[in-house]
Amino acid sequence: MTENRCGWIVQAGEAAAYPGLRGVEQADWLIIGGGFTGLSAAHSLARMHPQARIVLVDRQRAAQGASARNSGFAVAHENPVGDELLGRSLNADYRQGSAIGQAANEEVRLRINELGIDCDWRDEGYFFAVHDPDKLEDAELRVQTLRAVGADAQLLQGPALASRLGTDFYQAAIHCRGGNALLQPARYARGLLDTLPGSVTVFEQTGITALARMKGGKIRAVAANGSIEAAQVLVCVGPFMPRLGLQDRAVFPLELSASLTRPLTDAEYRQIGSPEPWGVLSTRPAGATLRLTNDRRLLIRNTVEYRRRDLTASALDVRRQTHVRGLQRRFPWITADHLQFTWTGHLSATRSGEPRFARIEPGIHVVAGCNGSGVARGTLWGRLLAEMASGSQSPLLSSVLRQAQPGWLPPSPFFDIGASLRLRYEACRAQSES
Repeated sequence: MTENRCGWIVQAGEAAAYPGLRGVEQADWLIIGGGFTGLSAAHSLARMHPQARIVLVDRQRAAQGASARNSGFAVAHENPVGDELLGRSLNADYRQGSAIGQAANEEVRLRINELGIDCDWRDEGYFFAVHDPDKLEDAELRVQTLRAVGADAQLLQGPALASRLGTDFYQAAIHCRGGNALLQPARYARGLLDTLPGSVTVFEQTGITALARMKGGKIRAVAANGSIEAAQVLVCVGPFMPRLGLQDRAVFPLELSASLTRPLTDAEYRQIGSPEPWGVLSTRPAGATLRLTNDRRLLIRNTVEYRRRDLTASALDVRRQTHVRGLQRRFPWITADHLQFTWTGHLSATRSGEPRFARIEPGIHVVAGCNGSGVARGTLWGRLLAEMASGSQSPLLSSVLRQAQPGWLPPSPFFDIGASLRLRYEACRAQSES
């Protein structure tokens, strides 16, 4: 059976363990969730309130959840589609989203530089690539749209593209620089954790099960072996707010699985033309994501599912076989023995593609729904949530709040059925790209 081990986390190395919560703790600020957003919020709060006591809790290990398990794309410029293209009705919205995306990527750069985080940051962009050229319709207009928002975009086809990627599977691609970047997500997450200021106390293996209002207005966060009483609570748990007793009809989880190969040998690397590290995003929601990493490993993520339960080991075996087939379509000499790690992770999604970003009641502030752009937007959301909870205002925060319209989700089982059917439909549409 396939062991669910994230290659990124293994490569990042074992972090020092933090204790679990025991007894009652007092805090000025409580942050629930130790991913990119929660860790970024902790750094921001410590800077804004140097005398405050800040507590961060994670249900499992901090910096080892969904954030560390993603594919490591720092997104500034999304792939523009349909009415978002230049001259069309939604282009102004796309421009606003790109401005937020650029600010988000700049936030990641600042964190990495200021905190000295070694996370294989590669500021060379990545590719929106397709096997079927019909799935990159309006290619030239997409390039123009990207350039209009400050991206360095170039259309590549045929041998020029094959030489960049080491495979002739892809027939057309837009290489997008000028903000878009790649990194090792677990090293970035661990870097945020390891550099937390002394005013931040971390508790791991601490699942918060309820938030209760106390006399005087403070909030008690209840866990199995204790509680934390805080004046302000920042909820940074993505789609899992119901675990805290917060019923929210805006955000839902998608489960993804990925595999990472062992490093390619010198001969294998020469066989694909010794290309520079690269990343590929599909133009279809259920298409494959691939990377050639700095240490010559191939990563593939080509499954996305709406599920009520986590994958079993036998089910992960099936996904691993899907990863092998996907790699073999691009590199026929790959075998199952090349795959060293296979794992699952969750993506926080909303119906509209915009985040849930709000104060849901006095003292409780939530953000969720990065919709596949968690490295950059998750980092920025953490800072902006800390600023909003502190009463600060800025044009960037106002811009994000204007776009924070995630859309309402129908109750179960109606949403469950609809989401499952929609993802099957998207998988069929993306079959040539998986």
